[in-house]
Amino acid sequence: MREIVLDTETTGFEPGEGDRIVEIGAVELLNHMPTGKVYHQYINPERSMPAGAFEVHGLGDEFLRDKPVFKNIAQAFLDFVGDSTMVIHNAAFDMKFLNAELGWAKFKLLPNEQALDTLAIARKRFPGSPATLDALCRRFGIDNSAREKHGALLDSEILAEVYLELIGGRQPDLVLSSTDGGAGQDRSAPTWRAAPRPTPLASRITEEERAAHQTFVDKLGDAALWKSTT
Repeated sequence: MREIVLDTETTGFEPGEGDRIVEIGAVELLNHMPTGKVYHQYINPERSMPAGAFEVHGLGDEFLRDKPVFKNIAQAFLDFVGDSTMVIHNAAFDMKFLNAELGWAKFKLLPNEQALDTLAIARKRFPGSPATLDALCRRFGIDNSAREKHGALLDSEILAEVYLELIGGRQPDLVLSSTDGGAGQDRSAPTWRAAPRPTPLASRITEEERAAHQTFVDKLGDAALWKSTT
């Protein structure tokens, strides 16, 4: 199963009011494990950066001036995402911006159902508790000390760790793992076996049932499985 953990940085809160995406960061997961493949792109928003947004992510006009505009990176972004589930914290925000940019550039829009919202998962799992990315890092003991300012790639890498904790830890499918010695299984781990009971359980078979079974076996002849000594 392929998933893309994704984050964006923008010039503000509303694409309908002229705000644009200035950075996209995404991390690929395969069967809930990072593959090392990432997508990262700074984008020229073709407008000036508001002071409030600059305080959040530190991406200014001079830095973004020579970066490509969204329409020139849209296809590469779509190719990376494909039809994989996008894991996003507060998905409605990022999807709103991504589809606004894709629409302006005349590319296909991303279906909202393709996004999985970790904010919603966190609020359901920990009702009434803070559910920001920083708060979840504190809850799960994830190091986010490098996060002095928001950055799309760094935040997507941190979110990938948070997501794996939200769905049950770094090996969420462990209890469902095959024991047939397949790929990825730790074959050096000892096989668990139940220890014998200190006191054997008493038989629940009555004498009548035992006699009836013996009569049945006798009728099968000497080749009956129950008469085998090997």
